[in-house]
Amino acid sequence: MIQVALPFHLRMLAHTGETVWVEVMGAPTLGSALDAIEVCYPVLQGTIRDHVTKKRRPFIRFYACQRDFSNELPEVRLPDNVVSGKEPLLIIGAIAGG
Repeated sequence: MIQVALPFHLRMLAHTGETVWVEVMGAPTLGSALDAIEVCYPVLQGTIRDHVTKKRRPFIRFYACQRDFSNELPEVRLPDNVVSGKEPLLIIGAIAGG
């Protein structure tokens, strides 16, 4: 089970708390974690990443163990502390402006 921290707007859509737990099938990669979120919370399909291309939506960022995973390939393995549930995969709503 992987712990995922969601930003406020996604929590409201999915009617969840700040943190959700999802079971990842297969290798614990960024892509498989996002797949698991979309299976558990179908309302989030297309909000975190594009339906067709599976690319990250603008203004959404991914962090794990103080590392930015936002521009990583979906096949990148998540850190052991995230896989074990000790630390969350953070999905952050980025803020633009100056």
